[in-house]
Amino acid sequence: QVQLVESGGGLVQPGGSLRLSCAASGRILRVNHMGWYRQAPGEQHELVATITSDFSTNYADSVKGRFTVSRDNAKNTVYLQMNSLKPEETAVYYCNADIVEPFWARSYWGRGTQVTVSS
Repeated sequence: QVQLVESGGGLVQPGGSLRLSCAASGRILRVNHMGWYRQAPGEQHELVATITSDFSTNYADSVKGRFTVSRDNAKNTVYLQMNSLKPEETAVYYCNADIVEPFWARSYWGRGTQVTVSS
């Protein structure tokens, strides 16, 4: 019943910025952790940033100081502001949310959005 819908990906030049959004919808009792992960071609899936329901955040060392994760609990939406983007950060970015439903509690994933950093 739950869906995660991502938006905001695209092509950006090195040093540029993008803002990703991900909204969860469905029969949701509570959204706990939300976050962003990425996977470049031939690389492992890696954590980028997470945020709890009370706004505690965690970042990969490689993005700390450049990326900001935030959320709007009223809208069940998580955001990722990405600044000073680097070519090596080209990847598919996935939204994740730990969601409590009436009879389920599990992690959901979005389908991913492509971010390409290139001149």
